[in-house]
Amino acid sequence: MIETFNNIKGVIFDYGGTIDTNSVHWAEVLWAAYEKMQIPVEKQDFRDAYVYGERAMAKHPLVKPTDNFLQVLRVKTHLQIGRLFELNLLKADATQRFIYAEGVADLCYNHVLDILKMARPVVAKLAEKYKLVLVSNFYGNIETILNDFQLDSYFSQIVESSVVGVRKPDPAIYQLGVDAMGYKAEEIVVIGDSYSKDMVPAKKVGCKAVWLSGPAWGAEEIDPNLPDLTIHSLDEVLDALI
Repeated sequence: MIETFNNIKGVIFDYGGTIDTNSVHWAEVLWAAYEKMQIPVEKQDFRDAYVYGERAMAKHPLVKPTDNFLQVLRVKTHLQIGRLFELNLLKADATQRFIYAEGVADLCYNHVLDILKMARPVVAKLAEKYKLVLVSNFYGNIETILNDFQLDSYFSQIVESSVVGVRKPDPAIYQLGVDAMGYKAEEIVVIGDSYSKDMVPAKKVGCKAVWLSGPAWGAEEIDPNLPDLTIHSLDEVLDALI
């Protein structure tokens, strides 16, 4: 075990981009599916539609607590395709728009199932040694997601933005994770894929931080010395913590 992590008692996990895509930003996962479906739009137009959809989902209760992840993806993709059509950036009739949206959602869901073949055993291994808490920006259905993916039994508590009323990158959401853990911050390591939303707030509340670094979606100023460890695949964390 790396000396930095010798006194760790608990692990706080991010969810989206960490457990489900192994460091790849969700916009990139979706865009890869757009390309596979040969949807005739420019990437920048897709990016704008992606942002539009994410903001709509954060603002309005479009996701029900009982929705699984495939249903979440369908909400996302129908919002994106609808937006592209409304702005005349995608020329397709209603049937084709439906096929595009459902096809992208299905591809992305299957991609997550493949990633979980690696990620779930990592979470399970860590749960054998540490108390685990999940801290996530999500839509009020993260418990359904975890159950759907057979991850629910590994986390003692969940701190979900839409439930607690605070979102990353506000350090307060990570402080709630520390409080839920019941250990000192310095006895907890945070594992997340976002530098600004996971690493920075985790360090501000006093936790150790493991950055699951992947392809960047947007430019941000990064101090490579801020995380205590940088990895590029989730399974690499076992070398540090087990």
